[in-house]
Amino acid sequence: MSEFGGMEELLGDFLMESTDLLSDVDNKLVELEKRPEDKALLNDIFRGFHTIKGGAGFLNVIPMVNLCHRTENLFDKLRNGEMHITSEVMDVILDATGIVRDMFGTLGQGRMPGDADARVLAALDAALAGEPLVAEPAAAPAAAPAAPAAEAPPAAAGNGPDWNQLYQAVAPAAAPAAAPAPAAQAAPAPAPTAVAAPAAKPPAPKPAPSKPSGGGAPAASGPQENTIRIDTVRLDMVLNLSGEIGLTKNRLTTLRTEILQGNRDTNTLRSLDEAISQLDLLVSDLQNAVMKTRMQPIGRLFQKYPRLARDLARQLGKEVELVLSGEETELDKTMIEDLNDPLVHLVRNAVDHGIESPEDRVAAGKKPQALVQLTAEQVGDHILIEITDDGKGMNPDALRRKAIEKGLIDQETANSLDEKQCLQLIFLPGFSTKDQISSVSGRGVGMDVVRTNIQKLNGRIDINSVGGEGTRISISLPLTLAILPVLVVRACNQPFAVPLAMVREIITIDNSAIQEVSGKPTIVVRDEILPLKTLAGLLGWAPTQKPHFGVLMQSAEKSFILAIDSFVGRDDVVIKPLQNIRPKGVAGATLSGDGSVVLVLDMEDLLASSENSNAPAIRTTDVIAT
Repeated sequence: MSEFGGMEELLGDFLMESTDLLSDVDNKLVELEKRPEDKALLNDIFRGFHTIKGGAGFLNVIPMVNLCHRTENLFDKLRNGEMHITSEVMDVILDATGIVRDMFGTLGQGRMPGDADARVLAALDAALAGEPLVAEPAAAPAAAPAAPAAEAPPAAAGNGPDWNQLYQAVAPAAAPAAAPAPAAQAAPAPAPTAVAAPAAKPPAPKPAPSKPSGGGAPAASGPQENTIRIDTVRLDMVLNLSGEIGLTKNRLTTLRTEILQGNRDTNTLRSLDEAISQLDLLVSDLQNAVMKTRMQPIGRLFQKYPRLARDLARQLGKEVELVLSGEETELDKTMIEDLNDPLVHLVRNAVDHGIESPEDRVAAGKKPQALVQLTAEQVGDHILIEITDDGKGMNPDALRRKAIEKGLIDQETANSLDEKQCLQLIFLPGFSTKDQISSVSGRGVGMDVVRTNIQKLNGRIDINSVGGEGTRISISLPLTLAILPVLVVRACNQPFAVPLAMVREIITIDNSAIQEVSGKPTIVVRDEILPLKTLAGLLGWAPTQKPHFGVLMQSAEKSFILAIDSFVGRDDVVIKPLQNIRPKGVAGATLSGDGSVVLVLDMEDLLASSENSNAPAIRTTDVIAT
């Protein structure tokens, strides 16, 4: 039961505003380390703590007020030039923001948080008094984000139950009050994870989701948000379209009455046809407008990671700058929430595995400070997210040897792998390049979970790495998991749907237009030589007839012509995932207007599967129409 009876709505508003504000403060603190004399940054951070303190005071959350008041006073002295930022002072401040975020999680469950860690309060008081600070508090905030809660205690390394995780699951608020010392270490841990969401009524406490213990597991997320911020312009559009649909419905009702009364002249039937066409257009526009209300900038997720990269790099003795770009790229809200854990793990992996120590970088002729880039952009009907580092890269031969040592593959299989396939070995459960287990990594748990989570979103993950230069991990995701515009085609007497965003045009396949290049059929379209691929061939089916039409398609990296038997037309479909199975190249299924099942194809996956298979090449005679 909530301890904020009658104030649940105010509590939800406070958490929504303050969570975003604290994330902004975290990012500005990372920037402040680079520009400690920046007055604008100091003023912005001061106002952030002041605003959070004011909201907490209104709700009578005294522990948060006390903590924010000390931090606010500290920044007042910093911006007035009475003291200067040092690494020790910054560690204490970041420790305080981690505890505030932890308090948000407790408030999201409708409970009053306990007092902040006494060591952090004492360190803030010492900094305010001008006393020298020891480096001990700095180690705690850095260690926590690097290791998920499930792996914190060393005892979790064994096969027995993780008692610490079990205790936190059943009594998550007891740790800060009952054990002050561990609280300082655990406080920043929620920084990269989703904070308990604001809601009209705070959700009841739920056990933490089960995660495998070990350094590789992504950090556990909190309860997913059940509120969303929507631009009023988009809501006005939905309202206007709803009104237009209502008017069209009235028109159809009138026409129905006239037809039932026997009035079936040409004008009435023409009016009926026009009204149905108008309704079809309005419903399509309404679907698009509703989908836009679910789209959120991915920057709300990205802004959590600079703090994560900073803390982990400091713990490991590395110098790392995380650069974000494409934060304005929009993605379905539910997908953004499900992306948090995979991206946390990939950013941590880049800092831990990919980046060398400053000494090794200088010896290799690089700058001591490494660069990790997290980017997002829309490519066709997909969102492309990339995590790139300029570290040491991956050695395919070393990965192959490590997989053999761990018994994940046999020697014969290893010998058959090319360099690209060797890079994919890191997705095997139990695979790790570390020889020793640490609080950060080494257990071989994580990358397999990352790939599984990405596949659940109908996405793909790919790796490119160059030894000595760095690694790029690419994630391709659909814009939304709900409504997708498609072109319905037929092959082997079966209907299939392909994403309309990839379709450039439909052409007829003429015998004289087909030419062979390196033994493969191609067609020249406006001076562009394009490969010709049959849909039946991509599916691995025997063709029932020679295709008569081709769909000129543009994927993220290439253009090609998809040979089909015939096409049905354009449609907007609701994709339903296939339960317990995910065939190669199939994103899901939908129902056509006549009630038949239509498979929705993932063309990127289908092309990749075809290129990686050992299937015989499609002959030109298989695609030439008679």
